[in-house]
Amino acid sequence: MSNQTDSATGAPTRKVVAAYFLSLDGVAEAPDKFLTGWDDETDASGADLIATQDTVILGRRTYDDWTNFWPTSDIQPFADFINAAPKYVATSTPLTGSWANSYPIEGDLTTFVRTLKSQPGGDIGIHGSISITQSLLAANLVDELRLVIAPTIAGTGQRLLETLPPTHLEPTPATTTPSGNLLITYHVLH
Repeated sequence: MSNQTDSATGAPTRKVVAAYFLSLDGVAEAPDKFLTGWDDETDASGADLIATQDTVILGRRTYDDWTNFWPTSDIQPFADFINAAPKYVATSTPLTGSWANSYPIEGDLTTFVRTLKSQPGGDIGIHGSISITQSLLAANLVDELRLVIAPTIAGTGQRLLETLPPTHLEPTPATTTPSGNLLITYHVLH
């Protein structure tokens, strides 16, 4: 579990890590339509990602889509992770379904995430919720972007990094997998 330190207070804080599959032109919506190759390295990067996370933030649409799939999925290790982790959902209406460990976010999203970051624990993951990531990037609350960039151009679909203010990033060394996926992490410079 990786913590960092708040520059203003010196107190430890948790990292918010947004993870996405992207097409080369930045589309994050419906990755099943553009992700053409999968391999052991891509698989291992996902396992490494969730190994440091113990909490997830989801948007309502992602929650509704995933609550019909992940509780009965045997796709590992993500199924065990996402079913066990506390899932905080940004929504203005009551949650439906009975997905274990799912809780609506009460009040303002950015205030909630600031509070969550100051509590003990591992990394806080954002998976599949483009608008949540955009809101938290704009509020300077995302610490890392973990991307799998597929060697395809989607052409259409919602892009992850549209409508954001200028944001400075620091890349880590990237890896190209046997199927051509680019695995890269960007640290958001605060």
